[in-house]
Amino acid sequence: MLNFKTLTTGLALAATLGVAAEARDLRLAPAAPPAHPANGVMYTNFAKYLPEESDGRLTGTIIGPEVVSLGQMKDALQSQIAEVGNLLPLYFPADFPNMALTGELSLMGTNSQATAAAVTEYMVFCEECQKEMRDFGIVFLGSGASALYEILSTKPVKTAEDLQGLRLRSGGAPWGRFAEHFGAVPAQMSVFDQFEAVSQGVIDGTMASIADLISFRMVEVIDYVTYVPMGMYQSTSNFATSTMTWDDLSPEDRAAMVRAANRANTDFTHRWAATMPAEAEEAAKEAGIEFVEPDPSLVEAIQEFIATEPVTAADLASSNFGIEDGEERIAQFLELVDKWTAVAEEVDNDPVAMAERIQAEVWDKVDYATYGTAM
Repeated sequence: MLNFKTLTTGLALAATLGVAAEARDLRLAPAAPPAHPANGVMYTNFAKYLPEESDGRLTGTIIGPEVVSLGQMKDALQSQIAEVGNLLPLYFPADFPNMALTGELSLMGTNSQATAAAVTEYMVFCEECQKEMRDFGIVFLGSGASALYEILSTKPVKTAEDLQGLRLRSGGAPWGRFAEHFGAVPAQMSVFDQFEAVSQGVIDGTMASIADLISFRMVEVIDYVTYVPMGMYQSTSNFATSTMTWDDLSPEDRAAMVRAANRANTDFTHRWAATMPAEAEEAAKEAGIEFVEPDPSLVEAIQEFIATEPVTAADLASSNFGIEDGEERIAQFLELVDKWTAVAEEVDNDPVAMAERIQAEVWDKVDYATYGTAM
């Protein structure tokens, strides 16, 4: 006969087993090789932080770019091949016009940590952005940003005339506009294809972070690096989470995921924007790559072109996607950039300090019972 003590002990054990059964091992897709900071730091650290922040209830298994690439990410998240993935909205501007608006301003970026924080705050509290993500079936857990973009080429670029006819890989519309403005020929292609394209002479170079020299072995095919102000890659959804996965989680586990993502976002930005460029520069020198000092007239011409980008972005938002208040949204975003630039300078771009400030000023203000859920 079952006594009361045995019954209560059994119920307690069942409850414990029930909690254990709810633990989730998430399928994580960085869509980048291990050498790239999106994989080697951002997702590696995220997988480390998940059990720390959730008391072991959440873990993650990383799947490689051979399984899910950047171009396949939206389908992978919708089919749940990946439950959390590195989504770049500039790859899918028609699906994410509100977030792509921040990407259209990529040429204006000057501080990577500040820009990433500004995109994060903008997206979290932008109702239209949240709706478009929910409609698509994903939840936004923060952004990161690259190092400043440069011209990595097989031909020297010192003046505006040197850009004439140069075939350059473009990672998105802003750099395509830049190339066309200066008479270069933009080639829209995946970052994974740039090595082969340069090595075969299909293109003359790429507009990218110098970190690509080691992330994608470009050090083997590039001959020149020209440091010019070309902004950074900033429109990212680093840990886009399938709503099917998100809806299965408790508010406590959602908050734990966000804390883990927030820490990994600033780690990623620090790696890509601070430590990797120095390593890439050393690798470039060892490989005999020449660093070209741009003519001041080229720098001035680039700055003049970049100054027109807010108007261009607002016009594109209206004509392409029917966003009629683009000017106001852009002004709001640029105010956030100024705000976070001051914070980043105050903490000397320290990734831990930046994560703490973003957590306090953005994520701690979120209600995880409703964030990312159907309204």
